[in-house]
Amino acid sequence: MPVLAGAEPFSHTGSTEVGVLLCHGFTGTPASMRPWGEHLAEAGFTVRGPRLPGHGTTWQEMNRTRWTDWYGCVRAEFTELAETCRSVFVFGQSMGGTLTLRLAAEFGDAIAGIALVNPSVMTLRRDAKLLPVLCRVLPSVKAIGNDICKPGVLEQAYARTPVRAAESLSRLWRLVRAELDRVTQPLLLLHSVVDHVVEPENSKIILNGVRSTDVTEVVLQNSYHVATLDNDAPLIFERSVEFVNAVRHSRAGDPA
Repeated sequence: MPVLAGAEPFSHTGSTEVGVLLCHGFTGTPASMRPWGEHLAEAGFTVRGPRLPGHGTTWQEMNRTRWTDWYGCVRAEFTELAETCRSVFVFGQSMGGTLTLRLAAEFGDAIAGIALVNPSVMTLRRDAKLLPVLCRVLPSVKAIGNDICKPGVLEQAYARTPVRAAESLSRLWRLVRAELDRVTQPLLLLHSVVDHVVEPENSKIILNGVRSTDVTEVVLQNSYHVATLDNDAPLIFERSVEFVNAVRHSRAGDPA
């Protein structure tokens, strides 16, 4: 299946001290994470931005994938990165944050820290309860992509939302919520005041559920859901580099 131009995965080999895995969102592509990856690369880190299975091609193909496929992809990328870098961080946006939390629950201290941008672990939408039925009769519904405040910016998401894939995402949400108490890594959580895709309850559930003792919460005042491409993107990039360096200092026993 041909990959859309701009949806390709990206990577940068930098220092073996720090590796960062970037996980993009549901129906999106690595394009939404590429500017973040470039900033991290400029900071000297090794960076990986994989394309999740079923993404960056057609929504019909995505309907043939499930959460286990998406998770298997980021899990393999993390394992490979951990073989070459001393400290590995995982950053995710939206469903990428969901996958990040799953990795954190599974791998524990092998992950140095996690950063989440508008992560999802549930939805309040009433039609979500009907997904097990709808996925059998309805291939797709209207798109959820391109929720960006900044004029003229698009995230390269699908024009339709694949329903069978969405039903699988809801299964992943349930699993991740049940495992939140296994998340103990340093956590940087960045969430938008206005988000038309992921409700604010998601961040509250995560903050109340994880057992991380080093938690930094950053409220994004001037961005919608795809904040990594929005007005607050520079803030996200800067705070994430500061987060990595602070965790590294802490691990080394340096109060600086």
